[in-house]
Amino acid sequence: MSSGNISFVKDFFIVGFPGLQPEYYGVVAALLLFAYVCILVGNGTFIALFTLEKCLHKPMYYIILNLVVSDLLFSTTTLPKIIARYWFQAGSISFTGCFIQMYFVHYFGSVSSVILAIMAYDRYVAICNPLRYPNIVTKLDIFCLCLAAWVLTHACPLMMAIRAYPLPYCAGNTIIHCYCDHISITSLACTNRALYGVPAFAFAMVVLLSPLAFIVFSYCAIIVAVLRISTTQGRLKSFSTCSPQLIIIALYFLPRCFIYLSSNIGINFSTDLRLVIIMLYSLFPPMINPLIYCLRTKDVKETLLKRIKVSMNPLFIPTKVNVSTVCV
Repeated sequence: MSSGNISFVKDFFIVGFPGLQPEYYGVVAALLLFAYVCILVGNGTFIALFTLEKCLHKPMYYIILNLVVSDLLFSTTTLPKIIARYWFQAGSISFTGCFIQMYFVHYFGSVSSVILAIMAYDRYVAICNPLRYPNIVTKLDIFCLCLAAWVLTHACPLMMAIRAYPLPYCAGNTIIHCYCDHISITSLACTNRALYGVPAFAFAMVVLLSPLAFIVFSYCAIIVAVLRISTTQGRLKSFSTCSPQLIIIALYFLPRCFIYLSSNIGINFSTDLRLVIIMLYSLFPPMINPLIYCLRTKDVKETLLKRIKVSMNPLFIPTKVNVSTVCV
């Protein structure tokens, strides 16, 4: 183990897309910056609406708030560095800084996964036990569940970083990725990676598949409950209350499952294509989720429209909106 305490690498260099030609660096940097601004504006808008409007202080929106914060922190952890790499050729990151970024990448990903499972639980109770929903799902309950998601998911990413940090890194310092993660870092170690990669893969599967299994179970129960509704209008209304959450969950889990499973069933991608897919499923949900909140959720949509009308016409006096409690 003494050799594991010696590292020949003092810093790392984030390559990004290895096949990208230098003349396109500015275009990619501009696209990534645009994505980052959209994430900041969209999610920041929801946080502002949640803070200013008491009508949004309901369990469902507390869950969305936690997901918004996780998305913002994940994007802020990953995007500024890769933007600087392509815009200012500043791809170098310190040895310790790379491990800190790795920890937060896996941590915020884990938090989002558990928060989505909590969202599925909320929808399950709302559809399957609508009369008991206010008593079963309270703001205190959601606060405790979300707090547990933020606290308990610390352990595995921290352990991954602690185990990988003292390895001997003498196989180069180029990170073939847009940010530091466990695979890209430990692949540079001059040691048997299986001892560290297998536990990390097992952790990834637990974090990905455990919430996904619960989500699938919840929505199967929801579908069964909805199909038992006698009227077509009632079924459509029930499905519409779940559609925003279902879209968000699909955007998060389906691409990740595809990437993890493709390597095990013989589907191979070029490095650049794989990184494009990873960046899409890392950035697209934080960009599109605020649109889903605002366009598919009645409370947020009406609150946003009210705020826009007030800002455009200071003399506008908003009327009290009758908001359905089913969608929350």
